[in-house]
Amino acid sequence: MQRYKALEELVNIDSPTGYTGKACKYIFDELTRIGYQPQYTNKGAVKCALGKAPVLAIAAHVDTLGAIVSGIKSDGTLNFSPLGGLLLTSAEGEYVNIITLKEKIYTGTLLFDNPSAHANKDRESTNRSVDNMHIRLDEEVYNKEDVTKLGIGVGDIIAFEPRYREYDNGFIKSRFMDNKAGCFVLFEIARYCKEKNITPPVELFFSNYEEVGHGGTVGYSDTISELLVIDMGVLGDACEGNEVKCSICAKDSSGPYDYEFRKKLVQLAEANHIPFAIDVYPFYGSDGSAALRAGKDYKVALIGPGVAASHGVERTHKKGIEATIDLCIKYMESR
Repeated sequence: MQRYKALEELVNIDSPTGYTGKACKYIFDELTRIGYQPQYTNKGAVKCALGKAPVLAIAAHVDTLGAIVSGIKSDGTLNFSPLGGLLLTSAEGEYVNIITLKEKIYTGTLLFDNPSAHANKDRESTNRSVDNMHIRLDEEVYNKEDVTKLGIGVGDIIAFEPRYREYDNGFIKSRFMDNKAGCFVLFEIARYCKEKNITPPVELFFSNYEEVGHGGTVGYSDTISELLVIDMGVLGDACEGNEVKCSICAKDSSGPYDYEFRKKLVQLAEANHIPFAIDVYPFYGSDGSAALRAGKDYKVALIGPGVAASHGVERTHKKGIEATIDLCIKYMESR
């Protein structure tokens, strides 16, 4: 389990889209500790060259789902607006941190309006929306004035408790495996290169606005021509992947990924006995999608460990993470 300490530590740093500074600093410090000289981009992402004149970028995103305070109700509860594709049915009942502009943290819970089963006979049959849900603060507040006196206001960040659990059988369940598991893959690539004393023409890129569609658009080195995105593999009734495999995405909502790039990854996985599955994700976008929409002249591929219950209380397995690490390293070495 010690090997995965960096994953647990990163997961436990609140980093909803728009509030990723502390998580990015952790990434910067971890890469520095390994022996590299990372850099921040203008937007606050982290990039790190493993060798000179990198031509391949391997990217993962550190930002997660969350919410933002959009108003204060007359009874002292908070209205909220989601950050990214938050699943309200999964988020209901979760504990949250409310982070003010002065960096003061209050705790609370995301709840359905009138949530008591003994007071609302329709609570189970009512569809959830931001219009009938709220954040309940763990403070003695009963009106708007009570809340404003605490320093809480519109625009404050709402971060969900990740509930990280790691088990001896290899399973890891936690929110935000999408995509802090991908960030861990990049850490392991950096460690591998340092231990082997190799300096491939590769840049690691940790984006910070993926969940809202523009994380992977800018900031790469000018020499990059290929982008290998590490993000969660979708699991579902129509998918071949599972938690112990590396998923290879052939197409998502933005269209097909580069055919020859994907073909090479499949050939490497087969030749090196790396467990994998190829899938199509119709309701999915990535930093690769964003880079292509931004007009980057890159060949792009997307892989990642299979993650169950995406955007909910997620679960993956160390075997899937290790398979993704192995495939990245084999592709890097093949170049």
